[in-house]
Amino acid sequence: MSLQKLKYLAVTALLFLTLGVFLERPAYAYVDPGSSLLVYQSLSAAVTGVLFYFRRRIKNIFRSNSNPAENPTDPN
Repeated sequence: MSLQKLKYLAVTALLFLTLGVFLERPAYAYVDPGSSLLVYQSLSAAVTGVLFYFRRRIKNIFRSNSNPAENPTDPN
C-alpha cells in the first residue's frame, strides 16, 4: 500500500471518528449484556476470516527460505 493511500485512509478514519464523537445523540434504547458478546464474536470472526484469506502469504512470511530442499512443494 502506498504512502498516499495510507494517509488517505488515516484521514478518512479520523474524520469518521471525529464526526461520530461530535454528532453523538443520546440513545434511548436498552442494551443487554449479550450485545458485547455479539460484538466480540463479530470481530473475532472478521479477524479469523482475514487470516484464513491471507494464509498463504502469512505462511510465506514465517517459512524459512534458506534451504529450498526443505519445501519441495513450494511453488516459489
